[in-house]
Amino acid sequence: MENKRCVVLGVTGGIAVYKALDVISALRKKDVDVRVIMTKSATEFVTPLTFQSMSQNIVTTDMFAEPKAWEIQHISLAKRADVFLVAPATANIIGKVANGIADDMLSTTIMATRAKVIFAPAMNTNMYTNPIVQENIAKLKKLGYEFIEPASGRLACGDEGKGKLAPASDIVEKVLSEFYDKKDLIGKKVLVTAGPTRANIDPVRFISNRSTGKMGYAIAEEARDRGAEVVLVSGPTNEPAPYGINVIKINTNEEMRSEVLKHFETSDIVVKSAAVADYKAKEYSENKIKKGNGDLEIILTRDNDILKELGEKKSGQILVGFAAESQNVVENAKGKLIKKNLDYIVANDITSKDSGFASNDNRVTIVTREGQELSLDKMSKREVARNLFDIIGGKR
Repeated sequence: MENKRCVVLGVTGGIAVYKALDVISALRKKDVDVRVIMTKSATEFVTPLTFQSMSQNIVTTDMFAEPKAWEIQHISLAKRADVFLVAPATANIIGKVANGIADDMLSTTIMATRAKVIFAPAMNTNMYTNPIVQENIAKLKKLGYEFIEPASGRLACGDEGKGKLAPASDIVEKVLSEFYDKKDLIGKKVLVTAGPTRANIDPVRFISNRSTGKMGYAIAEEARDRGAEVVLVSGPTNEPAPYGINVIKINTNEEMRSEVLKHFETSDIVVKSAAVADYKAKEYSENKIKKGNGDLEIILTRDNDILKELGEKKSGQILVGFAAESQNVVENAKGKLIKKNLDYIVANDITSKDSGFASNDNRVTIVTREGQELSLDKMSKREVARNLFDIIGGKR
């Protein structure tokens, strides 16, 4: 148990207390040791026994209770934490920490820890927007404490607005990101494109491709976990929006081009993994094209070559392209790298039956501008992303 990553979870009194159980469950499935501190108010909503059963650890509630082991408990837990998470975090605990008040086990332990402290607020929307609460949050952020923004919606009290505890999946993503072993992109801005684009024919029909966006989303998550500020420009996909990433949804080639150009100049690394439509209908029909007796002929014309345009515009950015090929995979990728002035290109064989489109795995060859080739056997798309950033950072 001692070798596991440890999260100390502070649970404060609010109707969202029960949602912290989902956070514990998800963290335990990732082999994280969870130690729970509950405030007295929190125990009025859910019993400590419930949290003890879920975490498989003794729950701490009283600063003056007889210790289970010979140790000063708030110091012991403060030192044990790799990440200190407070979820749900009430206005009360935020105010205490912001003003140096340590009058119970949770606030005392937060004061004593050197671990990253993350608050996930949950409260009535009027409380959350109260200038005093916002001033306390701003003060803590300035001191290095982090916050997971609450969600908006109908609150337990019946009000509508911001104040719901963020989804457990977002909270867990944030915590696991803190544990990530590589933080070489802190201070960097990474722009990623993902998924397909659509070339509209009429109001109900379009041309697209089989891209699901899985590779691009994996790249964006890898960059985020390494510490980068990430913008993800995504075509239509069923992939859930990753926590902590600025996801911009688009449909067409032109929309993608517009969004990419907005962020290109301020980006350090640009990874164009989207499957952008090369052609579009020469004439778009404002009305649905009716079925006739004969064949339907649609004339296609070339659409924007976004990657080539970026290659012409780049002024210090690292530019990475993808090449989905069905023959002469590496040779065609090398030609694309030179033609479009790329620094790296990732080539994958789309004829592979067990990887690529719609799969969680990929089998690729990464080619550098200097002509070096790294062939990666079948692995998860997240592992491909990890290898890609290792190569960009000169770690392979």
